[in-house]
Amino acid sequence: METFRMKENPLRALWREGATAVNGWLTIPSGHSAEVMARQGFDSVTVDTQHGMIHYDTALECLRAISTTDAVPLARVPWNEPGIVMKMLDSGALGIICPMINSPEEAAELVANCCYAPRGNRSFGPTRVMMSVGPDYVKNATDLVLVIGMIETRKALDNVEAIAATSGLDGLYIGPSDLSLSLGLTPHQDSREPVMVEAIDRILAAAKDNGLAAGIHNASGAYAREMGEKGFDLVSVGNDTLLLAGAARAAVSGARGNGASGGGDPGGGY
Repeated sequence: METFRMKENPLRALWREGATAVNGWLTIPSGHSAEVMARQGFDSVTVDTQHGMIHYDTALECLRAISTTDAVPLARVPWNEPGIVMKMLDSGALGIICPMINSPEEAAELVANCCYAPRGNRSFGPTRVMMSVGPDYVKNATDLVLVIGMIETRKALDNVEAIAATSGLDGLYIGPSDLSLSLGLTPHQDSREPVMVEAIDRILAAAKDNGLAAGIHNASGAYAREMGEKGFDLVSVGNDTLLLAGAARAAVSGARGNGASGGGDPGGGY
């Protein structure tokens, strides 16, 4: 039987074609719900170990579940800390989304945490990913692993052009709730506030000027589509908890004859 070999992250190929990747987001600590989400047509699915209820053991189960589908497995780590970054990569994540990258120095540290020597300081031990991706994983790791820093503070916004110029960084990802809070607004997504629109445009331009992918978290599919048309390469839509709650609320409302209801508070620290 021929051994499966992946040489490049499928998202890179998608972006070369000029397409926008639609990303699912997991907060529920369950391999079963992860597989359900991953089978709904997302191009990638992110396991959230920062604000989600997911710790390492269930993150591993979620990554295994995603691997039964064509969706690319990604992970948001709790912080720019080398231990958890390396553990998630060894477990099969093909991209790391890291919160609170506020300076080019922090971005360079993130790149180092994600890359093997001589480019970085990632320790060797691809325990599961060697099976899920193939025996050539280490040789192709630079093309397989996406390194994505979150821009979600005023400091990060002030430094965004320098952050985007960091060698080895693959993308910038906007956390709109934290960014809006840092800019003096109520934390929310799908913003129409002029200060947020200006910030989003600046981050997108910094990414494009440096050949990086640009991502953003969205509360609704409609706004996500708008961001894709604006030029974003990766658009996330809500998360599994909110989608479940919205569908359940709509079903209850319909059963009571009240008509369909909306999805509720988008929240969640994105």
